[in-house]
Amino acid sequence: MSLSAALNTTKSIFSTTSYQSSIVSTNIANSSNTDYVRREASVTTSLNGAQVVTVSRAQEDALLKQYLQANASDSGQQTLLDGLDELKSILGGNDYETSPSAYLSAFQTALQTFATSPSSTTAAQAAVTAAQDLANSLNDASDAVQAVRQDADAEIASQVDSLNSLLAQFQAANDAVKVATATGTDTSSALDVRDALLKQISSIVGVSVVTRDNNDMALYTSDGTTLFDTTARSVTFQATTTYVAGTRGNAVYIDGVALEAGDGSTTSAEGSLQALLQIRDEVAPTFQSQLDEIAKSLVSAFSETDGTTTVPGLFVWTTSSGAAGETPTSDEVIDGIAATITVNSNVVTSKGGDPMNLRDGSVSGITDLNTENNSGFSDNLNALYSALDTARSFSSDAGISSNVSIMSYASASIGWLEEYRSGATTAAENTSAALSRSSEAYSNETGVNLDEELTLLLDIEQSYKAATKLLNAIDEMLQSLLDLGS
Repeated sequence: MSLSAALNTTKSIFSTTSYQSSIVSTNIANSSNTDYVRREASVTTSLNGAQVVTVSRAQEDALLKQYLQANASDSGQQTLLDGLDELKSILGGNDYETSPSAYLSAFQTALQTFATSPSSTTAAQAAVTAAQDLANSLNDASDAVQAVRQDADAEIASQVDSLNSLLAQFQAANDAVKVATATGTDTSSALDVRDALLKQISSIVGVSVVTRDNNDMALYTSDGTTLFDTTARSVTFQATTTYVAGTRGNAVYIDGVALEAGDGSTTSAEGSLQALLQIRDEVAPTFQSQLDEIAKSLVSAFSETDGTTTVPGLFVWTTSSGAAGETPTSDEVIDGIAATITVNSNVVTSKGGDPMNLRDGSVSGITDLNTENNSGFSDNLNALYSALDTARSFSSDAGISSNVSIMSYASASIGWLEEYRSGATTAAENTSAALSRSSEAYSNETGVNLDEELTLLLDIEQSYKAATKLLNAIDEMLQSLLDLGS
């Protein structure tokens, strides 16, 4: 080997090890970056010595697709569970101590106490107070359910904005990948950005990926709607500022196609958007219907009649127009009755009423069952107590048994929510585990292993030392030639 050839070889080694060191250093610096995919410099040997030919990226398309699917499923399931937890908190948490069922039991007990002491004004007042607590619990629960729907609607609007922003960023990243591919430059950084955006998109809406020529990529939702194809498709949503029972929220449209809500406790939702739609349009409205059915049945059970006319008695309500509501006669759900149910002012002392009207069956003023004004009269109180345990029809639209007592129905409503939440909890644990496994598998194949990188860095160091020794030998030989010439 001539001195010039040896010098060229040494120069090639220095250049190669420098480039390799740069790649390894970048890998090490990004060892904790979950959106970074490991690079590796491919080295070949020619007459001019070793040189870096390409920089390869540890890309695993199959594992990435698996991760995107697991991420979308887990995001949807966790979002649904969060919504169910909010509904549970409305009722007082684990013991459901602020639920209508709890107040209903307390009211029934107060009625029984009043029936055993029908002449006691204290017992009468306690029964009326318990009725007010029951009505207030239905009001509060109804308002809170609608607040959950409104919060879900606001979150949908926020996530739609985020999705549009991510799709715009994805378009820029995809264009960068195509340009780098076409010009033959390193695509690694552009691919990292594009993959990171894919992960964020998949947490909002389920996404399937199609890679085409020139590393171009198209995105579709889980049901086949186009999210991105050359350009980002529009995602639109009109938020609803105020929710009351019966309000229907607007749909989310992707490229003009309405996005379906998730279904079931093990939700079919792919991404958080579908789960939010499920909470807003299915879960919360069903629970609201159950509250409305409880309120409707209370108004009916405590109504009074003179034989020809039946009107609300202890419990009254107002219609959506603000008018006094009549005694319900239909089996259909009356939207919002739980939000307006109150205790008739004719038994409320602070409003000029007399609690004893409840004993006498004269709350409405159209009848009086205690015509002899007997202080020991308890027939009406006993009848009202029994009415709470008497089977009656409930609307099947509310999702639970339709021919049970008010007491049983209120307990079944809690059971419905708890069963739904229990199923969602189990499913959330499963999706979380699946996401963890997918993330680990993807990371194992594409992430940076510090031990491997440090070992490779030592190998590069040895190459650098060898080149240094060769350079020293060339220097000594050149110096010897110069000495001979002098």
